[in-house]
Amino acid sequence: MAAKKQKIISFVMSGGVGSRLWPLSREDFPKQFHNISGQGSMLLRTVKRMGARIEGSAVPVYLLASERHSDHINQDLAGVDLGGGRPILEPMGRNTASAVALATEITLREHGDELVLVVPSDHEITTDRDFWNTIESGISAANEGRIVVFGIQPDRAETGYGYIETSLQTGDIRDVVRFVEKPNEQTAKQYLESGNFLWNAGIFFFRASVMRDVFKSHAAEIWDGAIAALDKADTNISGTYLPHDLYAAVPSISVDYAIMERASDIALVPAKFRWNDLGSWQSLLEVGSVDGNGNVIVGDVVAIDCEHSYLRSDGRLLSAVGLRDTAVVATADATFVAPVSESQNVRKIVEQLEKTGRLETKFTPAQDRLPHVGAYGNRVRHWLFDETLPLWSTVGVDDRHGGFHEALSFDAIPIKKTKRMRTMARQIYAFAVAHEMGWDGPANALIDHGISYIKKGRTDRGGWTKTFNEDGSVLDPTEDAYDQSCVLLALAHAHKAGHKEALALGTETFVFIDDYLADARLTGFLETPGDTGLRRANPHMHLLEAFLAWHEATGNRDYLQRAARIVDLFRHHMFDAETWTLGEYFSNDWSRAPGEQGEWTEPGHHFEWASLLSDFARVTGQKDVMRYGRKLYASAIANGLNRSTELAYNAVSRHGLPLDTNSRSWPQTEAVKAAIALDGNGGPDLKPEVEARVGRLFRWHIEPAPKGLWIDLIDETGKAKAEDVPASIFYHLVCALTQYVAYVGKKP
Repeated sequence: MAAKKQKIISFVMSGGVGSRLWPLSREDFPKQFHNISGQGSMLLRTVKRMGARIEGSAVPVYLLASERHSDHINQDLAGVDLGGGRPILEPMGRNTASAVALATEITLREHGDELVLVVPSDHEITTDRDFWNTIESGISAANEGRIVVFGIQPDRAETGYGYIETSLQTGDIRDVVRFVEKPNEQTAKQYLESGNFLWNAGIFFFRASVMRDVFKSHAAEIWDGAIAALDKADTNISGTYLPHDLYAAVPSISVDYAIMERASDIALVPAKFRWNDLGSWQSLLEVGSVDGNGNVIVGDVVAIDCEHSYLRSDGRLLSAVGLRDTAVVATADATFVAPVSESQNVRKIVEQLEKTGRLETKFTPAQDRLPHVGAYGNRVRHWLFDETLPLWSTVGVDDRHGGFHEALSFDAIPIKKTKRMRTMARQIYAFAVAHEMGWDGPANALIDHGISYIKKGRTDRGGWTKTFNEDGSVLDPTEDAYDQSCVLLALAHAHKAGHKEALALGTETFVFIDDYLADARLTGFLETPGDTGLRRANPHMHLLEAFLAWHEATGNRDYLQRAARIVDLFRHHMFDAETWTLGEYFSNDWSRAPGEQGEWTEPGHHFEWASLLSDFARVTGQKDVMRYGRKLYASAIANGLNRSTELAYNAVSRHGLPLDTNSRSWPQTEAVKAAIALDGNGGPDLKPEVEARVGRLFRWHIEPAPKGLWIDLIDETGKAKAEDVPASIFYHLVCALTQYVAYVGKKP
């Protein structure tokens, strides 16, 4: 009868991100959950290996993993017997020291002072038998009170692994001299030549009481914090959930730094198994099934005259010709290309993407799943404050003739165009709002520059002209209601920013509007002084926006009375209760305009009105207007979207027939604002919708454009049609994205 084997409690660490295998491995779907070998996920194979030591008997196997990956764990390990073990789920990563501390204490509490084996979940190991023969070789040292680690005999000067220096001993047990981090190439060559440096396999073996005592001696803060979190953990059928606040207080550090570099009398067992940590695309080329030319081909790939290359496509067709020693990895949203020998440096790409807030490092694209609330926060902040505002506050300013450039080329070169009053005003607004959000750029100087310029367009009656020539002289002196609204909006925010003339200029503008644009019948405002022809909803919407801004800037409720008159006009004339749509064009008596103009509606304006009505309800208490906002939003989503791109069309009929199938960028920004305004405001939870709207704005209009710019026009197939970058859209982007930054800043 064979002797009974000593009990070993196994813990599998599954908290890493695997950034060296980007773009396949992401924070939400790291490499241990991928079926890279074709034999199941790396996690599944590791767990099965832990249970393979003793034939026919279940042994405890625990998982130390991230709570955010619990769905992946349940899916991968469905039906797997953990022998009394379970997942231990961390609310956030705290590196390996806390994981080892938890493994130690759980063993002491639930099994007594037994031997503990802690292994990574993302290593490729040849056979279970070789693995367990190696572990068995360390039992005697572990029973003697030594911490045991395992080393891999190097076969090349590898710079991607940590090393362990040992004494020049032979046999199953060696004494550890020191642990060293990933070396440079020259040092790695020296280690290889010396013969007494082994790769660190990241596997730890010890008696529970020994590791407890070492933690208390060298890393008591980590030990105490981990134990405090474990004491308050919630355990149910799906695992043990550590409390967020207590676990967040545990120092985040590796067990190598916290324990191994400080502890004494550590033993090393040379591995008897073949090992690869699959930490680079080169490593996958080494262990994968190769074709006749030494290539590893995964997915829909056509390779001609390629040799020793790793070619992978997780989606569309990948074709390659004449590649040598190259890694090409294509996913739905990213492609990585590098010489195989340089594939370790994918981390530099990941670091650059993270620096700019790109989501491709964090989230795996999937049609049925959205990233968490606030996922785009870092990307939005970076694009807005580090890329876009610096560009438009310098290149976008006309230092020669004054004011701001009307448009830039995609090379960020100013384009000579007629300057519109509305664009100049919107640039003033954008810099003022950025200032309110904490932008540390020269906002006050830019506001002053803009106001000094638009004052050239003041009329004798106190209004504002329509356009300027290049030299700043007035081109079109028309006093259009739309332009008055844009100037008023800019002046309100300039006043908030402390501009000394803004209040007086705004007051004079209100006098002009009352004297020359207000309809004597108290039904809104004329397009221009004396005009009794076609009436538009759009200037009224922007006047409502300006009135609300002046109330916010001054606290004067007279501005709310002005806003209320426009809202009443919207209720009784602009809104179609049958189709839940907003008309754009009306006759002088506010009946629907004849022909196509009367049918014309714009989803972007539906979104914009929904946001403004929400603001009006908030400051006046007239909550009944919220139902109009929700109806406008619902009809725009139902009938106003291109189902190929999910972008809002420029225009549709009142019954949802596309009239202009292109998609400009500004309706997408207004969709973001509307979703934020309506989220939880007496209606459904729109948090996923907010993220989806921001995501589509970036996917189609921002990410394909050069730094700090955007593609304003997309056709119905998703193709870019814009020839330049209009400055007038900057206002929409700043308005929507600063609201998004504030919105996610309030979320837990």
